[in-house]
Amino acid sequence: MGFWDYFSRGGRVVRGKANAAMDAIEDANFETTIKQTVKDMKTELRNLVNSSADAVANATRLERQHAKILAQSEDWKKRAKMALKGGNEDLARKALAKKKEYDSEAQKLGPSADGAKKISATLQSRIKQLKDRISEAERNASTLVARRNAAIAQKKVAMALADVGNGDDAFATLNRFEQTIEKEEAAAIAFDTLAGGGEDNLEDEFAALEASSMGAAMDDDLAALKAELGE
Repeated sequence: MGFWDYFSRGGRVVRGKANAAMDAIEDANFETTIKQTVKDMKTELRNLVNSSADAVANATRLERQHAKILAQSEDWKKRAKMALKGGNEDLARKALAKKKEYDSEAQKLGPSADGAKKISATLQSRIKQLKDRISEAERNASTLVARRNAAIAQKKVAMALADVGNGDDAFATLNRFEQTIEKEEAAAIAFDTLAGGGEDNLEDEFAALEASSMGAAMDDDLAALKAELGE
């Protein structure tokens, strides 16, 4: 295995580990971010409740004070009637004067009490809306995490399938290597056969020569035997 092959493989390993680490960080950060968002919303709710407490208390205090002044005005009106019924017109006038004082004070305080009441109602409405949003966010948080996990799983499956498709090229490469090796093996067998065939022919030639020599010797022996018999 060459240096560049090793470097390439090492690079893939390093990149693979780096990508896996980044995926893990992103997954952890996603869930952490979702949870932190809900926590921030709860903090916002606490701040709103704390800042609204004084406004709501002030509105309640003004409303009660305004109602108390109106009640006192009504009480002096009853006293004026009582004085008239008792034949004391001067006392009735004094009671009506007190009534007007309270009416004037109530008139001055009325707008402030109404404004504070509206602010209190608005703040309480916002608090309720924020509580509803937090409840919805808490429900959606787990759903979002589950949906992201499902998406990541689908992505991994898709990537795995893509890698299988790319594996076809690897198999094709292996097949080409196998075919090359088979050709080299066939060539080796062919060369071995050719080399072995030449040696066999040489042996055959020597055997034929030996047989020819033996045949000539036999002819000489046969001629000598015939001479002895006088033929």
